[in-house]
Amino acid sequence: MTALEFFDDPGDFLEVAGAHLAQDPVLSTVVATVTERMRDDRAAGVPRDESFPCWRLAVRDATAGDVIGVARRTANFPPHPLFVLPMPDDAARELARVLHARGEGTTGINGALPAAQVCAAELARLTDGAAAVGVHTRLFELVDLVSPPSPPGRLRLATEDDADLGVAWFHAFMLAADEQAGREPGSMHESAEDLDTMRRRITRGRIWIWEDEHGERVHLTGANAPAYGVARIGPVYTPPERRGRGFASAAVAGVSQAILDGGARACLFTDQANPTSNKIYEALGYRAVVDMANLRVVPAT
Repeated sequence: MTALEFFDDPGDFLEVAGAHLAQDPVLSTVVATVTERMRDDRAAGVPRDESFPCWRLAVRDATAGDVIGVARRTANFPPHPLFVLPMPDDAARELARVLHARGEGTTGINGALPAAQVCAAELARLTDGAAAVGVHTRLFELVDLVSPPSPPGRLRLATEDDADLGVAWFHAFMLAADEQAGREPGSMHESAEDLDTMRRRITRGRIWIWEDEHGERVHLTGANAPAYGVARIGPVYTPPERRGRGFASAAVAGVSQAILDGGARACLFTDQANPTSNKIYEALGYRAVVDMANLRVVPAT
């Protein structure tokens, strides 16, 4: 038997679930990095947007009290999907039932399998819908960095002058991910990056720009701050007219090296339907850790 414990405060959640997250910091990278960033934003006085659900969940063993699973719902873009990490099937089903009972249903459930699938299936049953995989994702960890030949230019940290371009490229990245995977635009997810958020990322040194030999900005790579010794790279975006020149490989290699130099491990997600990105990262020394999925609950046909 399990018990669900919801947290509105990211710091309170980390106090309870931090040890669990630290047991496998690569697997837990999304929950850990996003929660730590929101905790730091709250400490800095960044106001929380109250227009969407925002909580974290610790699943406890009802007898021993140990945390045996986690989830979160903090995405600020529709349909405000859940992100679920491994947990017992009964907990995944109970999570769906609790959300349905309090009128907080969602059509998006992302994360580890089979927990995300079990939760989505129960939500579908409760709403007379059907659960379907929208995107198959894969989590990679850097094992041995293999630096590629460097194209002309240089990698540098973004500055305030890059903020507007950074927002535009974050949005373009989401659309390009769908296009390269052969999906309809917007079917994967929708970027909600705004200028204030981008400026905070830049101030914290989490965005890098590749400039070509003429000083033109031709590529962006982002990365999260390390959580429990693991930093997650993303997004990685090159405008269409600049692709095929090695900018992405060189930039990801450079950011990966910076993460290693800081004493952390590096990881990243790929879309399994995008062979180009998977090939690039494997050539750099990234190796697959676990497959995940973004699921949708859709009306039954």
